Amino acid sequence: MDVNQQLSTEQSHHEELNELMLRRRVELDELVKKNIDPYPYNYNRTDYSQEVILNFKDDGSQHNVSVAGRIMSIRRMGKASFCHIQDTEGKIQVYLKHDDLGEAYELFKLLDIGDIIGVEGFVFRTKLGEVSIHARRYEVLAKSLRPFPIVKEKIDEQGNRVVYDPFSDKELRYRQRYVDLVVNEKVRDVFIKRTRLLQSIRGFLDSHGYLEVETPILQSMYGGAFARPFVTHHNALDVDLFLRIADELYLKRLIVGGFDGVYEFAKDFRNEGMDRSHNPEFSMLELYVAYKDYFWMMDFVEELISTAAVDVNGVTSWKVGEHEIEFRSPWKRIPMFDAIREYTGYDLSGKEEAELLSIAKKLHIEVEPNAGSGVIIDEIFSELVEPELIQPTFIIDYPIEMSPLAKKHRSKPGLVERFEVIVNGQELCNAFSELNDPLDQRQRFEEQMKLRAKGNEEAQVLDEDYLRALEYGMPPTAGLGIGIDRLTMLFTNQDSIRDVIFFPQMKPEH
Repeated sequence: MDVNQQLSTEQSHHEELNELMLRRRVELDELVKKNIDPYPYNYNRTDYSQEVILNFKDDGSQHNVSVAGRIMSIRRMGKASFCHIQDTEGKIQVYLKHDDLGEAYELFKLLDIGDIIGVEGFVFRTKLGEVSIHARRYEVLAKSLRPFPIVKEKIDEQGNRVVYDPFSDKELRYRQRYVDLVVNEKVRDVFIKRTRLLQSIRGFLDSHGYLEVETPILQSMYGGAFARPFVTHHNALDVDLFLRIADELYLKRLIVGGFDGVYEFAKDFRNEGMDRSHNPEFSMLELYVAYKDYFWMMDFVEELISTAAVDVNGVTSWKVGEHEIEFRSPWKRIPMFDAIREYTGYDLSGKEEAELLSIAKKLHIEVEPNAGSGVIIDEIFSELVEPELIQPTFIIDYPIEMSPLAKKHRSKPGLVERFEVIVNGQELCNAFSELNDPLDQRQRFEEQMKLRAKGNEEAQVLDEDYLRALEYGMPPTAGLGIGIDRLTMLFTNQDSIRDVIFFPQMKPEH
């Protein structure tokens, strides 16, 4: 199709859309002229679609119900009509008859797919066997002024359900999630599971006696991760503030303050690129427990996620993409350098920055010349090892350069007590035996500042107030961060973070 044909097609589509919208406005005016309020204040709904269907009995009794929902199909047949309405539970058929409704039946001609109505009537089974509602009365609750891209279905000769004209354009679905939720039922199921996942995790943590807290989103000093922040300005104080990139340093201040275990479901913000596993605004769970270490936290994470798996999906294994993922413990535990050696053939332990740069070049991994040893190792691992790890795997014992907030390893010089959980080729969790030595922490921050001076914008900044808190004394502590969006992707078999966020960040529409 050449450009002129494409423009002509688009113009024709817009003209058709405008014609449909104009017709709906004419119908709206007709309703108003007949003293019908197309946007009333409330409706007494007492029943839901699936509840009505499941509770129906073919015993000759007449059960009256009152339902409400959006019209998803209409079949007009002179003096009688059928429509399907959709509520939060599903769809149910409604039978409307002129003899029962009189003038109201004529007004039904002014309604369209997408309009929201309330229906009162009794439940019956049609000759074709479908449980339906015989309408005695209906009420217009919202007139839709835009046509919905309704998905059409049919049953083929082999009895298979065939879907055509689906609302499948990814960008349009993300921009108009409200439409996506109406016409694609499986999308709603994803977000219902997301809520159940949060409820399961919260219940698990509460059952262990840990306290859910809130910490600042606007921060005068950002930290707790390697990332560039979003910057905003506070007019009254005349100071720049940062949207948090992590809530770690504030939660550890609470451990200093005497809490034994605190957690937060946090919205974090990182001013970085977007792809199938990154959105600039994302959800994290962070947990800090006093008097524990990363060995304890590994066992805890296995139990937490396997429990959530059963709570949300009823099982501990299911298919994610092409792979069957098993979340039941125990999970494999591999030191980071061992994993890199296994998948690249190179032993990076003890290597200086220049040698690491040379190895990265041989492996065709691009890194900035001033990136630092930690970034080089991380890039090699992320590119060549992470994608190979499908089943839940603990990657443990990271080089100190990669982990300025983690405690030095108790028996392995040059390493820290840290783990990440990798599942289906991407990072899911990050955890430490937390660094609680204020002098060591200051030195680590100073090393990070040197990296910033060399041009690494994601290196961590020196936080004097956090150091002051550590100087008062923080007990041994285990810390954990879980990416809620990525965990939801795994639990719902979605391959993009945008499919588990109601309103993902998008480029401007115009």
